[in-house]
Amino acid sequence: MLCVLHIENIALIESAEIQFDGGFNVLTGETGAGKSIVIDSIGAVIGQRTSRDLIRTGAKSALVNAQFTDLPDLPWFQENGLGPDEDGCLLLQRELHPDGKNACRLNGRPITVSQLRTLGRQLINIHGQHDGQQLLDEATHLGYLDSFGRTGVLLDAYRVSYEALSALQREITALQMDEAEKSRRIDSLRFQIGELERADLKEGEEESLTERRDLLRNSSRVTAAVEEGHMALYGDEDSAGAVALIMAAEEAMREGGALSERMAQLAEQLTDLRCTAEDLAEQVRDLRDDFDFEPGELDELESRLDVIYRLKKKYGNTIGEMLDYLDRCREELDRIEDAGDTLARLEKKQAQALKTAKSRAKELSEARKQAGIALEERIRRELAQLDMPKVRFQAEFQEKAGEWGLDATGMDEVQFLMSANVGEALKPIQKIASGGELARIMLALKNVLAETEAVSTLIFDEVDTGVSGRAAQKVAEKMADVARHKQVLCVTHLPQIAAMADTHLAVSKGERDGRTFTALERLTTERRKEELARLTGGSQITPSMLAGAGELLDGAAAYKREQR
Repeated sequence: MLCVLHIENIALIESAEIQFDGGFNVLTGETGAGKSIVIDSIGAVIGQRTSRDLIRTGAKSALVNAQFTDLPDLPWFQENGLGPDEDGCLLLQRELHPDGKNACRLNGRPITVSQLRTLGRQLINIHGQHDGQQLLDEATHLGYLDSFGRTGVLLDAYRVSYEALSALQREITALQMDEAEKSRRIDSLRFQIGELERADLKEGEEESLTERRDLLRNSSRVTAAVEEGHMALYGDEDSAGAVALIMAAEEAMREGGALSERMAQLAEQLTDLRCTAEDLAEQVRDLRDDFDFEPGELDELESRLDVIYRLKKKYGNTIGEMLDYLDRCREELDRIEDAGDTLARLEKKQAQALKTAKSRAKELSEARKQAGIALEERIRRELAQLDMPKVRFQAEFQEKAGEWGLDATGMDEVQFLMSANVGEALKPIQKIASGGELARIMLALKNVLAETEAVSTLIFDEVDTGVSGRAAQKVAEKMADVARHKQVLCVTHLPQIAAMADTHLAVSKGERDGRTFTALERLTTERRKEELARLTGGSQITPSMLAGAGELLDGAAAYKREQR
């Protein structure tokens, strides 16, 4: 359960630390005092989406800490390898910054907002005024039923089979085309394959051709440079080249080598130098032979590079990409030409997949229908306890439309129907229920669903809109009943609900140093009487109103004693 909530710089709250108890906790206060800020802070610390406007004006950041104790072994703990400390305490922290950045921690260890949000759903269930509107949305009814019926395992198994069926359908659709379209595509593929195959492209070819073309374009300069280098090494009729001069020096040193060790060493070095010079001379000669250009070679190179350029505009930026495209075209052509056999094979597999999906959908539907019967009975009992004994409630099933009669949720369309008055036909909730009835139906639904969930804390944020009188008393009693098994936090304006609380917190708004702030007070019995009197009659509290508040508290205490 949530035992401590620490808030800093959230909206009107500069700093507050609230201690909650097990059982039924109630927050009351004037409209605009800041009750919903407390709920928003709880939402923030369990990972719900927040607005930077939540940060108090002028503050550099906002902080919310929430401490939990007596937690069950939640699935999130197993999946993430984190959990309460050795004392069983779990401390969640979320720090908000004006630039939208968040810092989230669990017992001091960083976690992501996504992780915090997933954990938060397993810790706290917040039910706000908008949830009544969700009940009017038929699209949510199936989810409510699945949650009550615990059909998750069957639904997961069905979804696996449905996705396999859908994947096969996508493959079949990709292969199915009319004959004219098929003929056009085959012609197009054959043309592209023929054009690329005739080009006989080779990896690295373009680079090699470009280098040779650039060489030919500058052939006169290149030839002159090679000839000059060749003459310098070999010489000509008028002068000796480097090779001949080195050889002469070598022979001179070798003749004197018999007389001088130093000259013998120089002779050996000159021999090495001569060999290197001869090798270089051979390479220059070969290079000169390579530059023996054939007439028309440059035109051939330009023509080949032009072919490659034109193909690149259609099939890829490089020869490698064009060759990959060629492979894909060949594969697609093979698939289309073999489409008849492939299609027959896929349709056979799809028929089996459809049979499996329908079988699992039927199994899921049967479980849902059994859950629907149980839910109808439970909701009727809950509503009777909420002063709606004549209401009839039913989960209506219809088969889905479409070729298969299936979608990702199964084969069922589910809609909640009700009749608020004797003799009236069952109709969709949105056409029947008033605001007060919606609040009680949602409370009944939440109470029933809470029994199937591991969530230990339920929060009701002003869900009593439109409820008054005897109905308000019944809602108060129902919340007290729920609080015997779960921790309940409720923001309310109804004295009947506030009187039923085990812990009563009052929220007030004031001014200090030119700033508005929100304060929270844990009420004593006498202060509770004053607050209940204010809820009942306004700011002018009379002795008779205080006496009436005392009677409300006594009646609530008596009811809770009877239920123990």
